[in-house]
Amino acid sequence: MINYRLSISIFLLIGCLSCDQQVSTITFIQMCDPQIGMGGYEEDIIRLDQAVNKANALGTDFVIVCGDLVHHAHDSAYDDFEAAINQLKMPYLLAPGNHDLGNIPSDSALRAYRARLGKDYFVSHHEQVSMEVINTQLIKQNVPIESDRQMKWIAATLDSLSSTQQKVFVMGHYPLFTKEVNEEENYFNLPETQRTELLQLFESYGVGAYLSGHKHELLVNEHAGILLVSGETTSKNFDQRPFGFRQWTIGRQNIKHEFIPL
Repeated sequence: MINYRLSISIFLLIGCLSCDQQVSTITFIQMCDPQIGMGGYEEDIIRLDQAVNKANALGTDFVIVCGDLVHHAHDSAYDDFEAAINQLKMPYLLAPGNHDLGNIPSDSALRAYRARLGKDYFVSHHEQVSMEVINTQLIKQNVPIESDRQMKWIAATLDSLSSTQQKVFVMGHYPLFTKEVNEEENYFNLPETQRTELLQLFESYGVGAYLSGHKHELLVNEHAGILLVSGETTSKNFDQRPFGFRQWTIGRQNIKHEFIPL
């Protein structure tokens, strides 16, 4: 005789397991401007160590660092940065900042960064999330050949990702804008022409969020359904917010982020 009660229970259990698989989430951490040497050299190292230890305790899927890894781009500072960041137990992604490449990046600065830290723009895949890392120094300043090459790569990469089922995020150093989408260019944002081009690309290809640093203040904006967030630092916060980082949780239907203090 068929045990209908048992059959129904098994059916419900399988259904619940399927639902759990469908609503699986991925988490990652957004660190901004560790900038060793800005807030006090030894203090910055201590706080970066604290951030790494807290990230390991949280056990997120990966970590992103939105530029200005060091205050002065010297080998000794990068040695100390890498000694801390390499203690992470999960993958990490680095974007270059203006203190890493200079406000006007030279060919020699680009070569030095790439030799030491790897590619300055690339895409990385993490289960249902793809993270496109960009070099905003090549957008803030027009570097012959390099700037045009990256913009073409950004568009082509977003186009290739549009055929996947992954959620797409972009990370860099400079915010696109700080308060208003049509604000004039200043030290803390990107030029209007390039800003408009990027926003159009992000909207066309369904980018979920653009993550940045540089401002040393918490910025949370939204444009055409795209979240734009610059988070707290581990070096110096001009808005007097506590040191820490943002933890992002990505589900099937929602994206959320929260502040994690050191």
